[in-house]
Amino acid sequence: MGVTRLKRKDRKNKARANNKVARIKQLLLTPVIKNVDMDELRAQFGEAPKNKPATEETAAAE
Repeated sequence: MGVTRLKRKDRKNKARANNKVARIKQLLLTPVIKNVDMDELRAQFGEAPKNKPATEETAAAE
């Protein structure tokens, strides 16, 4: 008795695996960022709070 191959199922399994790989690759694609103006970005988000040195805080507490 010869070996029976399920060709349709084999094609379906390969297509499913290829679709999964393609979906992952699509999710991992990120655009290349060029010519970014960091000052403009900072202005959009506002200024970050400045941290005070530890010596001034301890002196004020005493």
